[in-house]
Amino acid sequence: MSRPVPLRRTLTAVLLSCALLTGATACGDSGDSAGGNAASASAAADPSGASPSASAEKQRLAKTRFVANAGLAAGATYQWIVKPYRAGTFKKGAEGRRLALVKAGLAGGFAYNRLRAAAENAKGDPLLSKAVAPLTAGIESLKGLGTKLRKGEAGEGDVGAFESVIDSIKNAGKDAGAEVKDKVPSTSQLTG
Repeated sequence: MSRPVPLRRTLTAVLLSCALLTGATACGDSGDSAGGNAASASAAADPSGASPSASAEKQRLAKTRFVANAGLAAGATYQWIVKPYRAGTFKKGAEGRRLALVKAGLAGGFAYNRLRAAAENAKGDPLLSKAVAPLTAGIESLKGLGTKLRKGEAGEGDVGAFESVIDSIKNAGKDAGAEVKDKVPSTSQLTG
């Protein structure tokens, strides 16, 4: 059994819809129906005709994203892989071993993901791209190490591989004018 909707509720819904529609159209064109935004529309449609300032902005953003992603990878690697390994937390019988291994596994997967993103970001800047290109094989070699860490099967060579790749990325960034500093991600970022 359905009840009729009160007229007041229907009228309110219609008025709100009209107000939203009017507001959305008011924020649109500047009134020039012949294409007031034709220049911006054609620039967006034709990326090859981008202005030199847009190209410089794209390169700057590529470096910024590279630094952010590489910094997160470096911070996660040091905080949850290298530091606990050197402290002996990964050894059998060590206090907090299980939690340290789980965090190391998550950090390994996170670092691998961020390093791949950093390598992709580097493609936006010619100098950075040349510096990072030789390191992609090293990044790919880290692919399964997160799982290996989580299971407690990682050794000194595996931890050293992470350190080596991170150091190489940092050096490549520094040589290209994009200095990378460690930024430790939160545990929620590792799992998210």
